This record gives sequence, C-alpha cells and structure tokens, in this order.
Amino acid sequence: MHPLVVQYRAVVVKEVRQTARDRRVMALLTLAPLIQLFMLGFAVNFDVRHVPTVVVDRDKTAESRAYAREQLAGDTLSLTALLPDETAAAEALEQGKASVALIFPPDFQKDLLRGEGAQVQALVDGSDPTRSSVAATAVAQYSLLRATRMLREQAQGQGLTAPRTPVELVPRVLYNPELSTSVYVVPGIAAMLLLIVTTIIMAMGLARERETGTLEQLQVTPLRPGILMAGKVTPFLLIGLVDVGLALSVGAWVFGVPLRGSLLLVAVATLFYLLSTLSVGLLIATVSRTQQQAFVGGFLFVLPAVLLSGVMSPIRAMPDWLAWLTYLNPVRYYAEVLRGVLLKNAGLWDLWRQVLLLALFGAVMMAVAARRFHKTSA
Repeated sequence: MHPLVVQYRAVVVKEVRQTARDRRVMALLTLAPLIQLFMLGFAVNFDVRHVPTVVVDRDKTAESRAYAREQLAGDTLSLTALLPDETAAAEALEQGKASVALIFPPDFQKDLLRGEGAQVQALVDGSDPTRSSVAATAVAQYSLLRATRMLREQAQGQGLTAPRTPVELVPRVLYNPELSTSVYVVPGIAAMLLLIVTTIIMAMGLARERETGTLEQLQVTPLRPGILMAGKVTPFLLIGLVDVGLALSVGAWVFGVPLRGSLLLVAVATLFYLLSTLSVGLLIATVSRTQQQAFVGGFLFVLPAVLLSGVMSPIRAMPDWLAWLTYLNPVRYYAEVLRGVLLKNAGLWDLWRQVLLLALFGAVMMAVAARRFHKTSA
C-alpha cells in the first residue's frame, strides 16, 4: 500500500476514534440536527388558518347572518366574538384579540333586495403581512363568488338565462397539491442545519486541537499538510452524508416530503456542498486561536448564508443589490437542488447549473482552505 494512503488512513482512523469518544461532539453531529429538524419542521408554518375574526352585525337580518355564516364556514377565518359597533371592533384589532373584523351596515338586506348593491366592510390587521393578505383575499373571493351566485339566482327568478363568466379559471396545483408548508420548508431546513453543523463543528474542533497542542504535535510529524487536512475532513464529510440521509428519512416519514427524484443526484450535490461548508469551517479554524473565536467566526458566516439562501424567505422579495449576493452562496444552490429533486423529480439536465456551481464553490473553497492550512502548518 502506498505510504500516503497509509498516512491518510491513519489520520482518518484517529479522527474517527477521537470524534466517537467525544459524546458532546457526536450529539451535536447526529442528535442535534434531528431535534432541530423536528422543531423547525413543525414550528415554521406559513399556512394561514383560523384567523381570529369578529363580526359587527348592525343589520341583524337573515341575509347578514347567512353572509357571515358562509364567510366563516371555511378554515381561513374563525369567529371569536360578535361585537356591537365599529369602535369595539377597532379595539379588538388594536389589542390583538382579532385580526379581521367584518362590519355589516344597518340596511344590508334592504340594499340587496332593492338591487342597489350592499357593502360589507372588512378591517384587516396589517401588522402581519402574510396573514392579512391571505385573510383579505379570502374575504374578497367569497364576496365575488356570492355576488356571482346572486346574479344568477336573480336572472333565473326573472326567467332569464343565467349569465356566465367570460373566463373561468381552473387552478391546478403541482408538486405540492395540499400547499403544505413543511413539504417546502423541510428541504431548506436540512440544507441550513447541514451548514451549521459541519461549518461550526469543523472550526471548533480544529480550534480545540490548536488550544490543547494536539494539532502542533501532528504538524511536526512526517505527515504532509494535505494528507493531514484530508484525514481531518473525511470523517465530517461522512457524518454529513449520514445526516442528510437521516434528514430525508425524517422529512419523508414525519412531514410527508416526497422523494420523487434521483437520490444519487442528491448525494453528489451533497458531497460538493459539504466540501464548501467544511472548507469554510477549516478556513475559520486557521484564523482562530480559541474555540470561542471559531464559534463567533462560524456564526458570522452561517447567519448571512442562511438569510441569503432563500430557505426562509424568497430571494425575489429581496432588493436587487442584495439578491445579487445570493449568487455567491452555495446554500442557495443546494436548497434548489433538494427542492427540485425531491418535489419536482428534476434531473441533472434541469439542475446542472446548481450542481456545477456547488462543485466550483467546493473546489475553490477547499483550495483556499488548503493553502491557508499549509501556511499555518509550515
């Protein structure tokens, strides 16, 4: 066997044994990502349901009650109280007791019967843009559907042909028919957690060895810096692949994330992604003297990388000058690969740009980290 292979294997075995003996590190590498995936998968939910709603019915007729009852029949709005006037409704929104207030004027039914058109006022709390926009859309859609139905009923009552809408929209939701937040979010959370675990643990592990003097002892041995670095990176690379497998399993069994595409493509993209994250951790370790410095350095890298990845908020909603920075972020491309493969059954032909950029980032970051590691070892 070639001497370099023997040296590499010896370093890998030493790192595996050292990592396995440290229960805290093993917990951070295996249990912590799963626990965080469970918590974030259930906690991060953009589905808007059961929005607290109050009703002010100043008409108190069968028509106003029917309108309110049908409006609240779905799972978007949920009745919390019947209030006497607009002032009480405004106070409920101000105090956070309700997010929507439906207000019926005194002559609501009379205006409908006269054919003059009645108005229903909807007060919506805009402090939560997502909830308010969904609630306002639900109110507007129901009002439109009810108005169309009433026009048809009036036409049929007069013996006329019921008018038809010129264009009928028939929506069909692909890839995530139930519009489940977990199905969309969990792959992004897996990319985020893999970044946190591999980057920070790698940086802190090498910094700890520098503090205890173990790294200096290895550097004075005949081991080449490249072999030493590769041996230290390999165990974390394998653990990262295992973490991804566990995350995909939990995502499929617990959160219903489909596994439609090629898992081989996911594995290849994960390998390139881990080269980037571990290289960043290695680079941070080379400029850190203590574990505290390594942790702070890792945190300063991880936080912007997550915010600029599109995992938690869409990139298209960012300002143009900030969106350009996402092109330098490997987390973005890895999240796109996971979502494309798992949800859309996308193949290499569809995601070759993301995979190529992940490989390019991994190669460049590994080269930079290796150069820096060689300098600190010299």
